[in-house]
Amino acid sequence: MTVTSERPRPARGPGVRDAILDVAAAQFAEHGIRAVSADRILAEAGFSKVTFYRHFPTKDDAVVAYLERELARVRAVVEGSAVEEVDRDALAAALTEEMCRPHFRGCPFINAAAEYPDPGHPVRRVVAQFRALMVEAIDAWLERRGVAERAALAEQIMMLRDGALVAGYLDHDPDGVARALADAIGALVREAS
Repeated sequence: MTVTSERPRPARGPGVRDAILDVAAAQFAEHGIRAVSADRILAEAGFSKVTFYRHFPTKDDAVVAYLERELARVRAVVEGSAVEEVDRDALAAALTEEMCRPHFRGCPFINAAAEYPDPGHPVRRVVAQFRALMVEAIDAWLERRGVAERAALAEQIMMLRDGALVAGYLDHDPDGVARALADAIGALVREAS
């Protein structure tokens, strides 16, 4: 049995686009991007093909919009935490927060990169923006801690984050993964200091 949303479906305007993206995001997160067709999104969202293609000329355009929305969400979190004093445990928790979301199947950006191997594809450009944002945020965190040689270290922490999200998906132990990531970050920062 399919449970439909209680909220009213918008008839026109940007609300329609957002409603389609809401469904697409949930479907992509639960089943993977390539496994979800535009028809499946439309069936769940309750809109016609004409409506879908008016907002997204191709499914790839919907995927890009989905990732851009995820990127905006991450950017807001990064900007909000830039003024806070965050210790390594809080950083690890923030980097692995994704694992606590419903239907977690791994990082949406890593998953999208795996499904779109062409580095020049628009999907991969959004993935690259995400990765640059994250490395820059980690670098800023390291700078606030007085770490001098930060560039390589920020990349290493990003790689640890990537591995932690995969482990969180496979092991279903977000708290344990966050603790292990915090310990690894602490070891790297101590070594660099």
